[in-house]
Amino acid sequence: MKPWMVYLLALLLAGCAGGGVPDERARSSAKIHTELAASYFERGQYSIALQELGAAMQADDSYAPAYNVRGLVRMTLREDEQADRDFRRALKIDPHSASTLNNYGWFLCQRGKPKESIAKFMDALKDPLYNTPDVAYANAGVCAIKAGDLVAAESFLERALILHPAMPEAQIGLAELNYTRGDYSMAKVHLMRFMQVYDALTPEHLWLAVRVERKAGDRNAAASYALQLRKRFPDSREAQLLQAGE
Repeated sequence: MKPWMVYLLALLLAGCAGGGVPDERARSSAKIHTELAASYFERGQYSIALQELGAAMQADDSYAPAYNVRGLVRMTLREDEQADRDFRRALKIDPHSASTLNNYGWFLCQRGKPKESIAKFMDALKDPLYNTPDVAYANAGVCAIKAGDLVAAESFLERALILHPAMPEAQIGLAELNYTRGDYSMAKVHLMRFMQVYDALTPEHLWLAVRVERKAGDRNAAASYALQLRKRFPDSREAQLLQAGE
């Protein structure tokens, strides 16, 4: 789910720690190329982003944020072995980078290792200067649901909302949590709050909305979300599940 990653990119370069004491000009060049790469990544221009990251690493191969961004690019391209290697390299250079810990945690969660991911989010939250602890808590909540720990998930998501009221990622997480628990009325409450503040819907969002509205007994709303899913994402896994009648 890309929204979490895109949201993180604005913070990615805040802590520019690295190993050793690099040449000032080389470090400046690496920083500029990495910032350009992050911008290209946000626009979906992955090949150009990788070129910029190559230039950043050529200028200074100890610049941790470059490996962090390349990990995100390679994760998006599903080059998982390379992405894992990049995140690990970034953390070897800067073990306490909250941004990298958070990104690596999200990678692990999306690749079927939600329990491992939660430890990374908790490590990210140890940084008192981390600008967006709400993101780490929301990600931890979503991944705790995947791990089957609904009690921890609720705690993480509620802490995200304390820090960032109406945070869409936390709201959709609580919608999923309550759907999983069978509390469909509360699932709908959080779904509606999410829909009020977030418009870049993914197939996952729409499929959850279809299932919540079906269980809540609102056939018209369920049909509306189903139509959006079929029209906007006809080739998605979720559209196939809808077509199969699941």
